Amino acid sequence: MRLGVLDIGSQSAHLHIADLTPGGAPVPVTSLKRAVRLAEATDRQGVIEQEAIKRVVAAATEAAAAAEAHGVDTLVPFATSAIRDAANRPVVVAEVEDATGIRLTFMTGEEEARLTFLAARGWYGWSAGEMLLLDIGGGSLEIACGGRAEPAVALSVPLGAGRLTRHHLPETAPARKRDVKALRQFVRSVIGETAEGLRDRPAPRTHVGASRTFAQLARLTGAPKAKAGPYAERVLDRDRLAAWVPRLAARSAAERSRLQGISAARAHQSLAGAVVAEAAMDVLGIEQLRVCPWALREGVMLDRLRALETHPAPDPADTAREVPAVPASAPVVTLPAGRGRHGAGRLHTVPTVPWTS
Repeated sequence: MRLGVLDIGSQSAHLHIADLTPGGAPVPVTSLKRAVRLAEATDRQGVIEQEAIKRVVAAATEAAAAAEAHGVDTLVPFATSAIRDAANRPVVVAEVEDATGIRLTFMTGEEEARLTFLAARGWYGWSAGEMLLLDIGGGSLEIACGGRAEPAVALSVPLGAGRLTRHHLPETAPARKRDVKALRQFVRSVIGETAEGLRDRPAPRTHVGASRTFAQLARLTGAPKAKAGPYAERVLDRDRLAAWVPRLAARSAAERSRLQGISAARAHQSLAGAVVAEAAMDVLGIEQLRVCPWALREGVMLDRLRALETHPAPDPADTAREVPAVPASAPVVTLPAGRGRHGAGRLHTVPTVPWTS
């Protein structure tokens, strides 16, 4: 089946299209990325500005057209904490649906942690052993650990780089030392409380960071460039990162955007991301972590692929074949009602249990 995953995050809307075949890894077909810049367009009360909502609608419209053009069988559209936690979330959801027919779905932070862990396990395999995963988004930090495909522990805390910038740091100007110190203490206290849930787990063999934040921080501290490809080994060293925190604080957002690895879109929240990453690594006793090129979108695909392997989609020509029931914990794999390789009409979109609309 051909699956499209539309992920609307704090900075961008990203569509990944891949072919899923039981027994194999997802085969990429194409991708589309458009800036939405929700983090900088959300006020302290959690309200997303109208101009940013228009950017989300435009990105979703373009993604829906691309999905149809590439013959996507099923489109999985979801938004992460930037919209999930917004005070005007119903307005955003309604405007996207009115314009595109796409009903955005939301997963819990714990479900995001589970799926991102699944992606990291898929990338590194069983040789990674007991694995501890960190994922810094715009609104939350996800933590997961375990020795199997599914994590034994999956946690989410509101320590996203965009959220912390909005509430604790200046958006564009250099940050004062006392503000950075206070933020670090706050982050350490939250992670310290959260880490209680990890104390009964075996010591991790592999530490993984999965997100654009970790990728940019790794590049800032000397990891290979993106053009080296996904198979280039990238690590983030805690001591090197700690040395960069005061340097980032002393720079404005514009100055940070000129540093290697820091994009202009994320420059304003790069300091908060660095503080969270360094504090988490310190509290959890991580000296180095590996930066995984797969993250949440790939986790969604792998989850769908597992469901497809367990309950293959029916052959539309074989109407008499009995289809086994799909468990409530697995995504529902369906054939399209939309234009594409198999039908005509509107593109079909499917939420994933236990997501909410």
